[in-house]
Amino acid sequence: MVIKQLFAAVVVSLVVSAQGSEFPMYKLSLIWPSSACIPRFSCKTPIPTIFTIHGLWPSCKDGTGVPPYNPCANNCNANPTSPGQILDALQPITAELREKWPTLIAGQIDEDFWKTEWSHHGMCSDYSQDPLGYFSETLKLAKSSTYDPLQVLGVEPSNTSYPIDTLLENVKKKVGSYPQISCSLPFKGVKQLYLKEIRFCFKRGKPVSTLQNCPDDMDNVCRSVEPLERTVMFPPATATISGFNATGELLAFT
Repeated sequence: MVIKQLFAAVVVSLVVSAQGSEFPMYKLSLIWPSSACIPRFSCKTPIPTIFTIHGLWPSCKDGTGVPPYNPCANNCNANPTSPGQILDALQPITAELREKWPTLIAGQIDEDFWKTEWSHHGMCSDYSQDPLGYFSETLKLAKSSTYDPLQVLGVEPSNTSYPIDTLLENVKKKVGSYPQISCSLPFKGVKQLYLKEIRFCFKRGKPVSTLQNCPDDMDNVCRSVEPLERTVMFPPATATISGFNATGELLAFT
């Protein structure tokens, strides 16, 4: 019995070490709503015209996210603040969160989005008992001109498609490290990718401040298209899409 208990303790310790407390980096993910909200009816209106925050995610060495807190499977931090307790703590920054970190999903309220991000990521972060610190730190990073995608991507939103490699190199020249580009394929049978998110990777720290190369510069959706076809549309914030022709070419933004 004693041996079994010791073995179980070692297993739990390894799980916590591998999945929770020993993560080496954070990933700041910023969404381009004009791409994420295709089709438009899937999102709340008005659709934001700025990059908004998806989250600040504790991440493993290979860039995958640390699994959400679970007292049995991933007891990454002792006594983290529960999602139901964070809203009172966030009162001082609620107005900023509504502007910069809103939910885009039709039918969802901002508070539920923040609770989800906390339960999936904040509870295993270095701010597990400090939700105000976690959300404030994320706002600070997202509001910094250093990480403003509209400045560092090196291109303007338009009805032109851009090679992903060009965008990655532009960001590297601006900030000194490669980000990760996340894509969407909103139309069935159409190979045209859309720029959905840009993600900046930071070495683990408190505060989060030291930028590094992301382990993987594209997500799986971007890589689902052949290398020579890896271009992304970066539609203007106020654009609506009129359609595609039979070969999958974009007809027009209006």
